[in-house]
Amino acid sequence: QVQLVESGGGLVQAGASLRLSCAASGRTFSSYTMGWFRQVPGKERDFVAAIRWIGDITRYADSVKGRFTISRDTAKSTVYLQMNSLKPEDTAVYYCAAAQIIGILPGTLSSDDFGFWGQGTQVTVSS
Repeated sequence: QVQLVESGGGLVQAGASLRLSCAASGRTFSSYTMGWFRQVPGKERDFVAAIRWIGDITRYADSVKGRFTISRDTAKSTVYLQMNSLKPEDTAVYYCAAAQIIGILPGTLSSDDFGFWGQGTQVTVSS
């Protein structure tokens, strides 16, 4: 059973930084793509960033390019999302996700591409 547990959310002021963590367990993730999505009430879950578990292939939503960085520590089986220069519009519940995506990683990904999800962590950015 795949288990994804997010942590690191909180309340910060605009311009601050936060680092989210996603501890993954339950299987070997070497063939997986790990993703971060975010969702605000009443809206769909939006793609933020993704990374291949093996290799340095990453993808980012245009809205976070240059501010957010996704990374993983294979020894700790943990994926991170470093968020810098946070804006009020980054306020959302952030979810970690895992999927086996075959072939070239698309430039953007959909929540439909991912079958495993964490419980989410709230990020609130005040102006």
